[in-house]
Amino acid sequence: DGIIHCEVVEGSFCTETFTQFIDGLLKNMQPYPAPKSVIVMDNCKIHKHPNIQSMIEAR
Repeated sequence: DGIIHCEVVEGSFCTETFTQFIDGLLKNMQPYPAPKSVIVMDNCKIHKHPNIQSMIEAR
């Protein structure tokens, strides 16, 4: 289905900007197992912040 959310920042992402990105992304996602229901992330440190996992699980 293509890109469902995009955000451009000057410089690099930090935990705060990534949290804002995930919040915007989740607004465009559906519950699993519907289409647009899976997030794939690598092992970047900001992806592992406990708040990120909590946000995703809360949706």
